[in-house]
Amino acid sequence: MRFLTRSLVGLFLMALTAGILAYSGYLVKTALDARRNAEQRPRQAQERVFTANVVPASSQTITPVLTTFGQVQSRRSLQLRAPSAGQILELAANFEEGARVTAGQLLVQINPTEAERARDVQRAALADAEGSLAAATRAVAIAGDDLAVAEQQAVLREQALERQRAISEGGFGTATAIETAELAAISARQAVLGKRSQLSQAQTQADQARNTVERQTIALAEAERKLANTQLVAEFDGLLSGVSAVKGGLVNNNEMLGTLLDPSSLEVSFRVSNTQFARLLDASGALIPARAEVLLEVSGTPITANARLGRVGAEVGAGQTGRLVFAQIETGAAGLRQGDFVSLKIDEPALLDVIELPAAAADSEGRVLVLAADDRLEEIATEVLRRQGNTVIVRASALAGREVVAARSPLLGAGLKVRPLRPGAAPATAPAAPAAAPDGARSGAGGFARPADAAGEMVTLSPERRARLIAYIESNGAMPDEAKARTIGQLQADEVPLQVVERLEQRIGG
Repeated sequence: MRFLTRSLVGLFLMALTAGILAYSGYLVKTALDARRNAEQRPRQAQERVFTANVVPASSQTITPVLTTFGQVQSRRSLQLRAPSAGQILELAANFEEGARVTAGQLLVQINPTEAERARDVQRAALADAEGSLAAATRAVAIAGDDLAVAEQQAVLREQALERQRAISEGGFGTATAIETAELAAISARQAVLGKRSQLSQAQTQADQARNTVERQTIALAEAERKLANTQLVAEFDGLLSGVSAVKGGLVNNNEMLGTLLDPSSLEVSFRVSNTQFARLLDASGALIPARAEVLLEVSGTPITANARLGRVGAEVGAGQTGRLVFAQIETGAAGLRQGDFVSLKIDEPALLDVIELPAAAADSEGRVLVLAADDRLEEIATEVLRRQGNTVIVRASALAGREVVAARSPLLGAGLKVRPLRPGAAPATAPAAPAAAPDGARSGAGGFARPADAAGEMVTLSPERRARLIAYIESNGAMPDEAKARTIGQLQADEVPLQVVERLEQRIGG
């Protein structure tokens, strides 16, 4: 019984060994046939792959900058003109071109002799008028006293007449006495009227004297004003310009002697187009107080100042277009002078949800090339909002989260496959049309060819591309866990070997 059991086990092992050997021979034959057939297949032409620099299109808020040119001018200036005619007796020591003067400083002194004489004459005439006014005032007072005495006398005469009538009614008086009393009362009333007339005349004379005093006071003030006009003083701190006066020279009334400029109150006038001007208005149509940077190049040394938009010109002007805008300089005006030709950079209102791209990324119609699936190019039309310098600002609605070709060229177009070079990645050195690698260059895992110069290159993956490759590795059941972990670790780094990326993408595509 034991012999039979061992015989059966031996036969089973022999049959199993024979089956394994037969299966091994089958696998070897299948592999040899597959290799023989693969070598006999004609090589297929590979698609030409171009290299292109791509940049991520991220939505953001950008403040456009308007660049223009303008001229500096003083917001406060004063023409220095001769206030009166005459000979210049004295000039300020610093009355010269570009000199700095202070408020209240005497600049020009014209001969004051005639003005002083006229002032003295008017002062004497005023004293005479004031004396006449004093005499007239005293006369009015005296006339008032005389009138008061006359009125008292009239009252007494009326009382005497009443007593005489009372006596006559008692039978003791005479008609003659009554008539005499009546005549005396009438004379007293007539005397009152005379005193009133004298008082009125005295008051009239006092009014005339008072008017004379006022006229002489005005004349004296005019004489003093003419005397003050023989001196020309600075009304504010500033710099002198266009000085033409000389000591001893004769000047006419209102003759131009120079200009006083305030260097601390400067502004820049510049002209913009109607389109640019519309960007500087708020919802109500008023000019926004946008910040501006003023730049002046002086022998290679830049002078900068900060300014802010203040007002707009009232009219366009004959033969002009656009709008004339004024920007008030707030800080940094020490190095600027009136007449300087400067450049301005004005901050426009911020643009929301926009993308800033290199200017070469968009064509004249605003179309850009973006990276689509399988590293192929796709053309998308965008709305160009601004073109400033080497950049262009477009709407982010169609490009958010995409990768855009940084510079278009006649070789690139929609549908072409490219090898993207991202910011920070090593430059590509692969040929434009790589040839198939020899047998020894095939990868051991799948036998796919790759360019020989791809080894050692590093690339930066986008989040979508990285997630797609990791998902493929995790779903690959034939790949060992150790190899999966190692490859996923490489893909999660900032820069991934180009050889690994190409091999995985070729497998995904196959």
